[in-house]
Amino acid sequence: MRIVLLSDIHGNTLALDAVLADIEALGNVDQIWVLGDLVAMGPDPVGVLERLTALPNVRCTYGNTERYVLDGRRPWPQVEDVLAEPSLMPRLLQIARNFGWTEGALAAAGWLDWLAELPLELALTLPDGARLLGVHARPGHFDGHGLRPGLKPEQLDALTDGCPADLVCVGHTHWAMQLVHNDIHLVNLGSVSNPVQEDWRASYVLLEADEAGHKLTHRRAAYNRSAVIEMLEQVRHPARDHIIPFFQGWQKPSWHD
Repeated sequence: MRIVLLSDIHGNTLALDAVLADIEALGNVDQIWVLGDLVAMGPDPVGVLERLTALPNVRCTYGNTERYVLDGRRPWPQVEDVLAEPSLMPRLLQIARNFGWTEGALAAAGWLDWLAELPLELALTLPDGARLLGVHARPGHFDGHGLRPGLKPEQLDALTDGCPADLVCVGHTHWAMQLVHNDIHLVNLGSVSNPVQEDWRASYVLLEADEAGHKLTHRRAAYNRSAVIEMLEQVRHPARDHIIPFFQGWQKPSWHD
């Protein structure tokens, strides 16, 4: 059995196309799991969903950005934060325009109902008996801190306590890594788009499993980041000033030195 797992496409068809071409070159893939953050914060949300749903063996979950698009939730800052600190108003407005633009594009193309039907998690028992779980941020949750470097033991406990799996694959933090905690193998797939690591290529994972065991391999696919910037400019994306620094290597997560 061979399963490809990816996440955090963020409306970037150029990065997704590079990953799909790499997957096609691998050959003989049984399933493709896509673990959330499919559409928001990118120039072509509709194109991403058209490509994914054209695949014969794809399974998807929702991530935090899908919830932002569907039910009005928004990342920090909230209105109360702006009332306490008015200088946050430009960021609040940019976030509102960003997700409003994506929601409008998806609504016009008829994709909101499809997004609303996505599950939180995917689960499968591998041929060797290992229980695989796929979710965007952490078991039982589509948002939050997620798996990233520098987590303390108690934070890793929060990722694994009560988890009904032996192998957990996530995305969310855009940081490719893996570790074992409380006898659970935790794997972050990295991101297809909006990179924050020094390797800016699209990241995903190949899982190979049979009755004797299983192994995971992080893979990378190069794509034209400058062309993504051009697309953002062409569609006049309202959050392009925030998104473009990802592709120029300037955007770093707040938790990383």
